[in-house]
Amino acid sequence: MTMNGKKRFKALDLFSGCGGVSCGLYQAGFDIAGAVEIDSDARDTYSSQNAFKKTKMFGDITKLNGDDLLKEAGIKKDELYLLAGCPPCQNFSYQNRKRKEKSREETEYLLFEFLRIIKETYPPFILMENVPGIRKSFNGEILRKFLMSLKNENEVDDKKQYYYTFGVLDASEYGVPQKRKRFVLHAVRRDIYEIMRKENIDFKLPEKTHGQGLLDLVTVWDAISDLPSLKSGESYSGEKAIFNHRSAKLSDINLQRITAIRKAGGSRSGLPDNLVLDCHRKYSGHTDVYGIMDPNKPAPTITGGCLSYSKGRFGHPFQDRAISLREAARLQTFPDNFVFKGSLTKGALQVGNAVPVKLVKASGDLFYSYIEKLSKNK
Repeated sequence: MTMNGKKRFKALDLFSGCGGVSCGLYQAGFDIAGAVEIDSDARDTYSSQNAFKKTKMFGDITKLNGDDLLKEAGIKKDELYLLAGCPPCQNFSYQNRKRKEKSREETEYLLFEFLRIIKETYPPFILMENVPGIRKSFNGEILRKFLMSLKNENEVDDKKQYYYTFGVLDASEYGVPQKRKRFVLHAVRRDIYEIMRKENIDFKLPEKTHGQGLLDLVTVWDAISDLPSLKSGESYSGEKAIFNHRSAKLSDINLQRITAIRKAGGSRSGLPDNLVLDCHRKYSGHTDVYGIMDPNKPAPTITGGCLSYSKGRFGHPFQDRAISLREAARLQTFPDNFVFKGSLTKGALQVGNAVPVKLVKASGDLFYSYIEKLSKNK
């Protein structure tokens, strides 16, 4: 396969969700040979995308063997390819107020399923993304255990060791119209890393493209201003093909609240007393809920509740409604031809659980350049 005359390289996507990582890697020049996702709604969305029509889909990772994964995906063990994985991260999230109640075993379970597949296949390159909280969960012990096993210093075979680099990246600094921080890890097998060193190929995280001294941050209004107006609960049905441009219906009292919040500057703190929720009278936290987006700044983090302004600062900047599913997808940098399947609620979960496409593409571009250079020198 080629991309604008350039060769496409193969990638695998574990815990693919609806396809945010796969979409970013595809845009960077990878063909997604195989994807693993257990959720049926996310699988329906993923499989309906033209870019992934030939992708071999797998379900439960706990029942998947690494050798079978490579075989079914048509990847040879000596082939230069990328293994990407975003193990479900709710238990690592700062936003999960119940995470302290989770057992250590439950918290690390799927992360170490990802590690198991790595150990069964020893891929040349690895991309992992997660929430920043993974660094501090259980005092950082879980991440340290994962990294020590990945580094594998006591192993004499350098094809079973990895060099890695990681950091917390802000998606808004990579062209995403959203303030969203992600833990990003790039890893390369030690034998390949030594070749890269000899050829002066710098293995690193992607460099920022937006922010102070760089390109301007992309704002909410940059991303969604051209989409047609909607009313609360309305779906776009005009002549132009705009998929998933549908908003959730607000109750009468919430329509009154959003109108009052807009007049008061965009925050629920300006609500008149008769519209203040009882649960907020003695609780000052979660100040973004019932909030309206600032059109001149990147959006707040898009979550699975992004179509409800009672769950975050998800009110449309100028229209009395929460953002639509398509607007949420725009803020996650999904292309407009990426269609989400299922109900509005399920679509919101798919969008909110995805990694911003442009952030993934920034990593994908680097990995593509590495593989391209190494392939030419073979």
